[in-house]
Amino acid sequence: MTDERKGTVPVWTLATADVRVPGLTAGESMTAERLAELRGVLAVLADEPIVTLEVHPLPDKIDRGRGIPLDAASPLAQHLSQFITRSARSSLTTARATASGENLYRMVVPAKVAAQFGQGLVRPMASKAAAGGIHSALMNSTGIAANATFVPVGGAAAAGAVGGAGATAGAVAAGGTALTVAAPLVLMAVAVGVSAHADHKRRQAIEHITELLEQLQQEKLDDEHSALNGCRGAIDKATAILLDQGKLGVSLGLDSAVHTLDTALSKADLRLARWQSALDRLPEGRAVELSTLTKSFPGVDDDGGMFRTHLQLASLAIALMRRVVVLQAVEHAQSEPGNPFENFTRALKRDQQRLDELESGIAGVLVRLSALELGRPSGMRPVFTTGEVDRLMSAAHRIHQLGDGIVADSRTTDVAIEIARDKDGSVVVFPALAA
Repeated sequence: MTDERKGTVPVWTLATADVRVPGLTAGESMTAERLAELRGVLAVLADEPIVTLEVHPLPDKIDRGRGIPLDAASPLAQHLSQFITRSARSSLTTARATASGENLYRMVVPAKVAAQFGQGLVRPMASKAAAGGIHSALMNSTGIAANATFVPVGGAAAAGAVGGAGATAGAVAAGGTALTVAAPLVLMAVAVGVSAHADHKRRQAIEHITELLEQLQQEKLDDEHSALNGCRGAIDKATAILLDQGKLGVSLGLDSAVHTLDTALSKADLRLARWQSALDRLPEGRAVELSTLTKSFPGVDDDGGMFRTHLQLASLAIALMRRVVVLQAVEHAQSEPGNPFENFTRALKRDQQRLDELESGIAGVLVRLSALELGRPSGMRPVFTTGEVDRLMSAAHRIHQLGDGIVADSRTTDVAIEIARDKDGSVVVFPALAA
């Protein structure tokens, strides 16, 4: 990203509870690198989660279809509007930056804090445009970049609480760095960003499954796909209601959707156990015949095989359940007074452990498969046809590609949540991504 104008970017440090952190003076400009260092220092020194919030000009071209839209009356939009209004009163820099009413807000949650809501929840979304690139609402935009000047803003207060869940707004007492206590704003931003990320994964899985089923024509797999996709309506409705500070009722059908997802995840667990057992039975350190491999992994050598469809069905079930887990965590946080972010992260981390283990197990299977060496078929013939050789080479290439994109290092990175705000106060929250 580049910033030809080298504009001034206001940045706030937001706390989820009253804490004291030394070493930051409001008004001192800094570079993006210095800001990244600051996030790490704050994460280490603070007893409670601390995030940073930046405000940038809204890019001319931005794919709103990737995000979750919320109207101006939604809790997140209201908390953000109140935060902007109060900050603009006390900071001329903030007033100038937000005067148009159209901005892109970027909340960065440090790795230490991100780990509180799961190791595998948010990973980089690979971009096809450039090797090693990741998708972001900030990419290919001007005026939003690493060489902009960041100016810390202190003393602003965010008002209100989500669903009655505590976190009175205000700044910390004298003697520490001015931190805005904005647990509800942080909670809602993280919840919507994570939900959008899970929905992005669902869309990817749906696209792949549709392509695979067109080739396979397997009625049972088609039924699995239809049942999973049928859960989306209930989850979308529950998301909309909960993020608008409503109450979840039985009439939404979320209970039946969860039952369907539990069934799908159970099937994925069984298939994973079979795959792991099949790999364990293979001779260690020796080449494996393709025919032996396809008995346990039917279609592993084919782009449209059953094995790959099972993988995508598991991915779809995980993505849908992650959205449900976020909903349950938000509902739990909103139902209790006190610190909503603490309740949110506790519920989210506990409930998603099974999903992390399943996803990690599948990734392990793919890595092991991609490392296998395929041997020539056994038989009496000393010479094989050109077609047989081509098939073996093609199969080996496809199998080795199974390991592409697998994240071997599961260490949690900083997580960025980007929010586009329009003049009417409505917002679009984009999928949370690795910062």
